[in-house]
Amino acid sequence: MEKAVLLNQTSLVMYFRLRGLSVNQKVQMAVFSIFLVFYVLTLIGNILIVITIMYDRRLHTPMYFFLSNLSFIDICHSTVTVPKMLKDTWSEEKLISFDACVTQMFFLHLFACTEIFLLTVMAYDRYVAICKPLQYMTVMNWKVCVLLAVALWAGGTIHSISLTSLTIKLPYCGPDEIDNFFCDVPQVIKLACTDTHIIEILIVSNSGLISVVCFVVLVVSYAVILVSLRQQISEGRRKALSTCAAHLTVVTLFLGHCIFIYSRPSTSLPEDKVVSVFFTAVTPLLNPIIYTLRNEDMKNALNKIMGRKERKEKK
Repeated sequence: MEKAVLLNQTSLVMYFRLRGLSVNQKVQMAVFSIFLVFYVLTLIGNILIVITIMYDRRLHTPMYFFLSNLSFIDICHSTVTVPKMLKDTWSEEKLISFDACVTQMFFLHLFACTEIFLLTVMAYDRYVAICKPLQYMTVMNWKVCVLLAVALWAGGTIHSISLTSLTIKLPYCGPDEIDNFFCDVPQVIKLACTDTHIIEILIVSNSGLISVVCFVVLVVSYAVILVSLRQQISEGRRKALSTCAAHLTVVTLFLGHCIFIYSRPSTSLPEDKVVSVFFTAVTPLLNPIIYTLRNEDMKNALNKIMGRKERKEKK
């Protein structure tokens, strides 16, 4: 009984210390400059995609509806971690309150899991469009698209609540340094003053399983699509291959991180921070680049918008 009371009294850690990417001041300044550029470009690129899709009626299709959701998620996903990291480069003590840490973990997993589900839905959308083109508008009507969007956001929310609640219930009474530049479940639970073996198994069976299963489903879906493309005419095949290549690139970059981090026990590896950088800062920036440079419809829509702006300025 006394042990339980003592544990409860010492289980509240008010702040965690983030180790960051480097302790070298010059490296931190370089990191600040690079990440600031990445973050600004991420915001501009993804916001531009959302505006373009809303503005051009020709892009009011299921594929671009889901693409606008992806851009919105990428904006939110990078905003969860990057601004805090930029601020910390100017601080000697990179502190984050317990409540802020929990909040960061919740939104990090909300947007990450929602994006995994979204990428899976986008693969299904491409499968129907390419393999069953005559049934596409019947299968992927707007009611279905909205229901799928609600379902993937609900799934991400449930996933995030389950992981965050597991983390909150643990007692934290001693170590307070997180070996990263943001709070994530695997790093935080290592600081708990209790055995976390069961929690780690639950994380692997939750996040790890979701990542692996969705990745397998995505690979199989695109394999079926590629087989189907062999029977199509050259122009349609080229456009479809371009779209699928863009999707596969995003899937590999994003799910690669999730599988690497969440499909193993909570042990620190030197590669963790590099993978985390790609996960939080690089991938959200690459998405608009990949989808605009490899997508003729998006490039035409952007040129149309820019052309109208130039004509207005001349008048």
